[in-house]
Amino acid sequence: MKSDGHSSSPAAPIVALAGEMLRPDGRPAHASNAAAADAAARAALEEGQAALLRAQQFAEPLLTGQQLDTGEDAFAHASAVADILRTIGGAPSLQAAAYLVYAGDFLQRPEDVIDKAFGPSYASLVTLTRKLVQIQRAAREAQVDEELQAQQTERVRKMLLAFSRDLRVVLLRLASRLQTLRWYAATRQPCPNSLADETSRVFSPLANRLGIWQIKWEMEDLAFRFQHPDEYKRIAKLLAEKRVEREASVEAVRKQLAADLQAHGVPAVVHGRPKHLYSIWKKMQGKRLDFERVMDVRALRVVVADVPACYAALSRVHERYQTVEGEFDDYIARPKPNGYRSLHTVVRGDDGRAIEVQIRTHEMHEHAEYGVAAHWAYKEAGAKGYAGVSAAGDYEGRLSEARKAVLRQLLAWERDFSGQAVSAEGAALDDRIYVFTPQATVIELPAGATPIDFAYALHTDLGHRCRGGKVDGVMVPLSTPLANGQTVEVVTVKEGGPSLDWLNPELGFLKSPRARAKVRAWFNAQAQASTIAKGRELVEKLLQREGRTALKLDDLASQLGFKDAQALFEVVGKDEYSLRNIEQLLRPPEPVAPDDEVPLFRRKPGASSRAPGGVLVVGVESLLTNLAKCCRPAPPDAIGGFVTRGQGVAVHRADCTNFRHMAQRLPERVLPVAWGSELARSEAMYPVDVAVEAADRQGLLRDITEVFAKDKTNVVGVHTQTVRDANGQTAWMTFTVEVADVARLAQVLAQVRRVAGVRHVKRK
Repeated sequence: MKSDGHSSSPAAPIVALAGEMLRPDGRPAHASNAAAADAAARAALEEGQAALLRAQQFAEPLLTGQQLDTGEDAFAHASAVADILRTIGGAPSLQAAAYLVYAGDFLQRPEDVIDKAFGPSYASLVTLTRKLVQIQRAAREAQVDEELQAQQTERVRKMLLAFSRDLRVVLLRLASRLQTLRWYAATRQPCPNSLADETSRVFSPLANRLGIWQIKWEMEDLAFRFQHPDEYKRIAKLLAEKRVEREASVEAVRKQLAADLQAHGVPAVVHGRPKHLYSIWKKMQGKRLDFERVMDVRALRVVVADVPACYAALSRVHERYQTVEGEFDDYIARPKPNGYRSLHTVVRGDDGRAIEVQIRTHEMHEHAEYGVAAHWAYKEAGAKGYAGVSAAGDYEGRLSEARKAVLRQLLAWERDFSGQAVSAEGAALDDRIYVFTPQATVIELPAGATPIDFAYALHTDLGHRCRGGKVDGVMVPLSTPLANGQTVEVVTVKEGGPSLDWLNPELGFLKSPRARAKVRAWFNAQAQASTIAKGRELVEKLLQREGRTALKLDDLASQLGFKDAQALFEVVGKDEYSLRNIEQLLRPPEPVAPDDEVPLFRRKPGASSRAPGGVLVVGVESLLTNLAKCCRPAPPDAIGGFVTRGQGVAVHRADCTNFRHMAQRLPERVLPVAWGSELARSEAMYPVDVAVEAADRQGLLRDITEVFAKDKTNVVGVHTQTVRDANGQTAWMTFTVEVADVARLAQVLAQVRRVAGVRHVKRK
């Protein structure tokens, strides 16, 4: 069937068998084929023809009277798909698969039935192709949001790529889509825009990359007809208005050129090239040309014996006709990315009008019509090779090269869309897999992904509650690697969270970095919740002791300078904020004595007192001082004093959070203090807290304490805690060491940082 405004040139059918091109009479296309390959090809041809007949007989009673979701008659569609595959070189075995794929829709257990009746290769093909049909239907019907529909269409493309190791799947989908477009055109029914859009975005570019021009051009024309009906009719009308005149002029030039080439010793077959409406419209749009200025409205194709004859024919064409400047392309010397080779030139005929001439060999013409599909083996792959036939040496090498050629073109097709280079052949296929939900939505995952990865890809909460997985209806362990095309279902519990075992790479539960990050985030949130709960408990107990349980917790936090109660609980739970600060806030300050009463301290003008530890309280005599434990000051830290109740002056570091809070509330209790003389300081040792974060291991505490011992730094206290977090087993350690001057502390901390496993070291 031809679409309106579209014509096609006849081409001899070619059957691709076991990697070898055969003509309909069974003779090999290349006389140098080995006898073994010739015999194998003949056997495969007979086997394929028998399979085709059996498949037709098997499918007809199942498909007769049935309709596809598009409205097409199922058996008529399957027969038309098989015929399209035949015209592009598909072997009888591939044509047989067209019937089995559609018959599978009307079987209870299609894979099992077809496996028993036709073998595992056909069963696999039916499974993969039916999966693609499901996702295409979901893309057209389930999505209404434009962005989501585009995303689903993109996944169709990726699924085609993922299944492309078996090119039969790709060719079946191309042929099926072409037949569906033909049916809409023939019945004059409106084609869904989503289907036409998917054709132009996915299937036409794929056919182009594989070089299957027959399918590419017709798909583009039909999609153009449905997407831009007014433009399609306008171009078709322009072609039709002068068709008789144009065809007459093309025929005259064709006969003239054929005779001229023959007369100059260049035997060639010259015929008119098909006119494609979409190509004409695209050139008019892209170059802003009028219809009359489109060069390939009139076109000829010259087919010769070999490459030298191509250039001989080109030379004669340029001698005989006037060339059009800038309209010559040598795709023989520089083939297109999909392997297309030909010479293109534009000349002016005797009437002065432009005509495009394409010159190629028979082999180039064959590739231009069928692309890499012409060199593929569409046979069953078994232990002994395709269709159970093994041929040695040259045959196996050619088959391997053919498979690599197809893979390279599909990877190049992927790069066309993604814009990303592929570092090694096959990498784009090997690092991703595509699986289905029970509702036929495609989920993209890294290769080796498990049911847990799948669950997290759907929803974070679903991943947390995942407890089991079904793959193609069968329960499997959660560590089972998934494969392309499988349908995965998640078994969940109503409440719960992930297991720590999932983060153990040796157990293989998670492959996706995104899923792993979500599990870590869950455990971090749990640890934070535990810390907050601990802090809340401590604060509430303090409020009970103080008889202030009616106090609102958020108000208390605000008075202490925190955003909300949760923030207060978290720092209290981490032991980063002293409860003494809350006590001091809750207890009212002592009344200040009037001027005529005895002052709090007796001062002597100009006098200062040196307190124990080498601390001077300026202007105060014989005053008790103590070093605050919350910040543990030591020379030469900047310090400040705060008058406490009954314990003299507490000396804090000037940057101590507690000191700043107390100074803001009770500034009258702040006293200036300073370190005494160097001699006085040398007589005292000051306790300092050092915080260490490290990956926990056996012997870690011993190694760190040895560093302090070698530096002759006395350790007077150690507190350690080990927790499991995003980094595994982490040890949080606090060492209380004695130093005469914190300037020396930097040296020993630098040594601690070099201990294996230590991540961070700092003075608290």
